Amino acid sequence: MISSIHELLQREAQAVLNIPVTDAYEKAVELIVEQVHRKKGKLVTSGMGKAGQIAMNIATTFCSTGIPAVFLHPSEAQHGDLGILQENDLLLLISNSGKTREIVELTDLAGRLNPSLKKIVITGNPESPLAEAADICLATGHPDEVCPLGMTPTTSTTIMTVIGDILVVETMKQTGFTIEEYSKRHHGGYLGERSRALSNKQIFAYEKGYRYRGNDS
Repeated sequence: MISSIHELLQREAQAVLNIPVTDAYEKAVELIVEQVHRKKGKLVTSGMGKAGQIAMNIATTFCSTGIPAVFLHPSEAQHGDLGILQENDLLLLISNSGKTREIVELTDLAGRLNPSLKKIVITGNPESPLAEAADICLATGHPDEVCPLGMTPTTSTTIMTVIGDILVVETMKQTGFTIEEYSKRHHGGYLGERSRALSNKQIFAYEKGYRYRGNDS
């Protein structure tokens, strides 16, 4: 079993390294910054099944790093929840096949509600209907699943998670998100305690330096 686990790790790691890196990432980050950070819209993520779980995680991670985001269940969207979409919002849709019925229908419904709504798509099929409907398509590279049946979303969801992390981290860099701002959004638990301690330390160091320079002048 140990050798099998090593093989699984190598396959998943290689799949991450094989993610196609193009200027689409730069465009996606620019769009998130423009629509959410500057125009004060929000990021609305969506996906069905396992992809939906990844979309939900991406939304919560963006929220804690200064980008307001919500998860919209594609089925519930057809029963009134579509109304969460507002001006300047941005859709981030995830589907490995790019053909998930509920997600394809969501793009059509959202377009009727707001024809100017921008869409970023994460998919393993850049030739799919969903990819064609996207303003920006981020391809996963369509890795083989490590599941013995080749069916269960395993490697594909790992890649979706990594792509989400890339978007979060690069957006943080563009917005200049600070530890002080993080501490305001993440109050509880170890991370809340740690972020407040680091924030207070930076403030103290800044004030100490300011007083020092003031005494010099």
